[in-house]
Amino acid sequence: MKVFIGGIAAAFLGIIGIFVFFGPFLYLLAGAVPLMLLLGGAMAAYLGYDEVKDKLPLKKKEVEEVASQAESKLKEEAEKYKQEVDKLKAELEKAKSESSKEE
Repeated sequence: MKVFIGGIAAAFLGIIGIFVFFGPFLYLLAGAVPLMLLLGGAMAAYLGYDEVKDKLPLKKKEVEEVASQAESKLKEEAEKYKQEVDKLKAELEKAKSESSKEE
């Protein structure tokens, strides 16, 4: 409760201070705005540079590593599918031979 009353009192005194010292308040505001723009712009430029740096193309060595990993995965999948095709061909031949025996 004490903090709440203290906050209200500080806000009230701040409003009175702005009206009493309006001229110096404007000078302070006129000096603070360019400083805030300078600091905000510098921070935005740094964050933008950091984002651009993350999106730069991969180095040649990293590209080769990623490509070799992808190639090995594709070879494994191709081998798996070849085995599956061979298995299905054998089943198809077996079914054909069984159907020709029945006739």
